[in-house]
Amino acid sequence: MRSLLRQHRYALAVTLRRLTASPISSLTNLLVIALALSLPLLGASLLVSMQPVARQVSVTPELTIFLKTDASSTAAEQLAGRIRKEHAEQVAGVRVIGKDRALTELRNNPAWEQALKVLPGNPLPDAVVASLTPGDQLAERADALAQAWRKWPGVDLVQLDTAWVQRLEALLRFGRIGLLLLALSVALVVLATVFNTVRMQALSQREEIGVARLVGATESFVRRPFLYLGSVTCSLAALIGIGIARLALIPLNDALASLARSYDAEFTLALPSTWMLGVAVVSVAMLGALSARWSVQRNTRF
Repeated sequence: MRSLLRQHRYALAVTLRRLTASPISSLTNLLVIALALSLPLLGASLLVSMQPVARQVSVTPELTIFLKTDASSTAAEQLAGRIRKEHAEQVAGVRVIGKDRALTELRNNPAWEQALKVLPGNPLPDAVVASLTPGDQLAERADALAQAWRKWPGVDLVQLDTAWVQRLEALLRFGRIGLLLLALSVALVVLATVFNTVRMQALSQREEIGVARLVGATESFVRRPFLYLGSVTCSLAALIGIGIARLALIPLNDALASLARSYDAEFTLALPSTWMLGVAVVSVAMLGALSARWSVQRNTRF
């Protein structure tokens, strides 16, 4: 166990010496990978910041059920009770709006006051308003419920406006797919950069590797510093990329704040949570180690 720890300490020390031996080249590689990693971080910041807004917008999607004008006075309450009983998991709340109450509210509106005075009676129907529970696929859920409720006895019309829900879900879905494709592109950049860096290091250390093999060094001992090189390079680049993304959010939030104030709203971009950033750093380090392993296997066969 102690021997293995010494070997890992030696490999890490060799990696750090190789990084500091060529500072310009090392810094260039770090900046290339860091700039590439900062792009999906900014995209993730946008998606993470949009989630609370999306939840606020879609927290009370409603369907309005209009009963037939000749329905009984208790039909609305019975319909509301049936909705609560049969769709308790999908409906957050149900309220009944009687036709007398609706007429009173319209008469209190100056735009409708004169028009309603000429009517001999109350032409409005009783209505039931159902608020859906928030969650995914709101548009599909609302359409399915509307189709089912239209077939119930006494129901004349089910009104819903799901266009805004469909647009919001499509926009978020587009953002997730775009971020995934961007992350895959960045992963390829990281693979290519680390692969080429390890390849150049292996070729420059050709004679040293040959001598190490002659004196009995194992392949694991020879290749371990290169694995550390890929892992350490990507870890440092990920931390630099987080710093770049954080700095980029400062002017973006300043410009966004002015735009949000013009709409009497508040909206700011923020990086993902600390644990998500930690997972990203570890994932990038593992990706760098895998790329280095692939490169060293191909370029130390001499």
